[in-house]
Amino acid sequence: MSGIKLMGTGSALPAQEVTNFDLEKKVDTSDEWIVTRTGISSRHYCTGEENHLGLCTAAARRALESAGIGPEQIGVCLVATLTQDTMTPSTACVLQKELGMPEDTVCFDLNAACAGFVYGLHTAECLLAASARKYALVIGCEVLSRITDFTDRSTCVLFGDGAGAAVVEWREDYPSLCAVMGSRGNREVLMIPGVNTGAASYIHMDGKEVFRFAVEVLPRCAKEVAAKAGIGLDQVDHFVFHQANQRILDFAIKKLRLDPEKCAGNIAHTGNTSAASVPILLDELVRSGQLHSGQKVLCAGFGGGLTWAGALLQLA
Repeated sequence: MSGIKLMGTGSALPAQEVTNFDLEKKVDTSDEWIVTRTGISSRHYCTGEENHLGLCTAAARRALESAGIGPEQIGVCLVATLTQDTMTPSTACVLQKELGMPEDTVCFDLNAACAGFVYGLHTAECLLAASARKYALVIGCEVLSRITDFTDRSTCVLFGDGAGAAVVEWREDYPSLCAVMGSRGNREVLMIPGVNTGAASYIHMDGKEVFRFAVEVLPRCAKEVAAKAGIGLDQVDHFVFHQANQRILDFAIKKLRLDPEKCAGNIAHTGNTSAASVPILLDELVRSGQLHSGQKVLCAGFGGGLTWAGALLQLA
C-alpha cells in the first residue's frame, strides 16, 4: 500500500473581522438570528489591499515552514478554489513563481466547491506517485466576500474569506487516504453565475435543500471512508468537517454517535469559507496541540455541484 501523510499546515485570515453586529448595520438581521441558525458570530473579509494570491502565499509559506521543507522540494501544487483573482493564470501557477518552486512542478487550480480541499488531497496522492519529488502543497482558499450579495440576508451572513494549506508527503509505506468522492449534478440548489451570463456573479443558495443534502451525505461519506480504511469511527482520533453550518454539524455528529470532543470546529469565528474551511481548521487544531503525530483525522467536505468528499489523513 502507498499513500500520503500530513507533514505541515498553515493558514491565513484577512485582517478585517466582521461581526454579526457589523452586519446588523447593513442588512435586516440580528446577532441572535445568525448565531441561532448558523453558529456564526464573526467572519473575516479581505480589504482592498488583500487578495486571493496573498492569502494563498501566506498560508503556503507557513505550511512549508511547519513541514520543514523548501519550495524546491515540492512536486505538486494544487489550489482548491472558486474565487481566484484571475480565471487564468491559475493561482497555483502564479504561486510557482511567488514561492520559487521548480518549473516542472505540476500546478493547477481545481473547483469542487466546499469539497475542493479533500478532492485536492486525493488528486495530490495520485499525482505524487508519478512525481520525482514526493511532496505536495495543497491549498484551499476563498474570497467569498466578493461574490456575496449583501441584499440577501439569508446568505450574506454565512460566508467569509481565508486560506488554509497542507504539505503532504507520498511514500510506498504510507497509508492510503481511502478517499470517497462523488457528485450529484445540480445547479439549482447552489450556484454562482459565470461571466457573460447576464446575471451578477453572486452566490445563490436554497438553504433548506442544502441542509437536506448535507445531513444525508456527510454521515454517509464518513461511514464509507472508515469502512474503506477497515476501521470503526471510534478509531478515528479527530473529525474535521467542512464548517458550513453548526446545525448541520450537530446533526451529523449525533447521527454518527461521535464524541463531540473529537469534532471541534471554528465556524463561530470564520464563517463558511468553502474550500478553505477544512485546511484552516486542520491548521488551528495542529497549532493548538489538539492534533499531533500519528493521529488519524477524517476530513470531509460537501457543497456546490452537489459534491462531497472524505478522506482519512494521518499525521506524520
